[in-house]
Amino acid sequence: MDAVAGLRRCSEWPAAADRRHLRARGCGLSDSAAPPVRAPLPVISIVTISFNQARFLPAAIDSIVGQDYPGLDYIVVDPGSTDGSREIIASYGDRIATVLLDPDKGPADGLNKGFAAACGDIFGYINADDLLLPGALARVAAAFADPAVDVVLGNGVIIDDHDRQLRTAQSSRFSRGAYGHGAMTFIQQGCFFRATAFARAGGFNIANRTCWDAELLIDMALAGARIVNIPDRLGAFRLYGDTITGSGRLAEAMRIDVARIAAKALGRPPRLGDGVLARLYLLARRLGNPQATLDGARARLQQRR
Repeated sequence: MDAVAGLRRCSEWPAAADRRHLRARGCGLSDSAAPPVRAPLPVISIVTISFNQARFLPAAIDSIVGQDYPGLDYIVVDPGSTDGSREIIASYGDRIATVLLDPDKGPADGLNKGFAAACGDIFGYINADDLLLPGALARVAAAFADPAVDVVLGNGVIIDDHDRQLRTAQSSRFSRGAYGHGAMTFIQQGCFFRATAFARAGGFNIANRTCWDAELLIDMALAGARIVNIPDRLGAFRLYGDTITGSGRLAEAMRIDVARIAAKALGRPPRLGDGVLARLYLLARRLGNPQATLDGARARLQQRR
């Protein structure tokens, strides 16, 4: 199914008599969950891509289905796990609205397939080894109450493979110039976006195997999305030896992808003077958020000990 053409939408809450019909369409709504009368909630679609992560998968799923958010549309994509992950997924029954078990061409392709099956107005994704923090979806819904907002960048925490918090993580204020000069970072688990923004960007680039999240953000910006930061901690990124970030196994591919996306963000190839601009952007980021700068310095010192 085409990732954009296949998008469906559930526009806010239906009348009570229609909720059973909406659930039959796979929109993840329960008959017992009554919508707020005065403030209709948007349906939020969350996709989890799973591949042989049985060790962490239950915690990831629990962090999402345990949100107590009545407008949750939850999709899990597993292209072929052999470690018991599929049995774990099946054990959740209809708490997961849609399960896709077809082979895919990698994580970005799996996410595209997941969002093609989604019916929410707002999208987000949590990998099988990461977490959504308690109350995150309610905060996301509040942020999107402003119709002019297309993408939200929240904050989060970094944890290890034993759920120990290593440090906090703050998303930088977005600008294409800052990203293009290496001075903008964000925590993917705190990134949420409207289905319309995802569609305008054309979905994920399935050829990107290292930083598909960053490329989508830039593509949404280039397609005209309004991106805002919120102070809430929304997700947890798990850093350990087997992750792309932790292992460094795709370091060269990552370098190539980052350079390509930077050129896309800037609208031009690298040129003389970019090194000076990069230092200025980085200085502005550090001065603009001194607490994050101090937290990062402490984390680096602890790693050296």
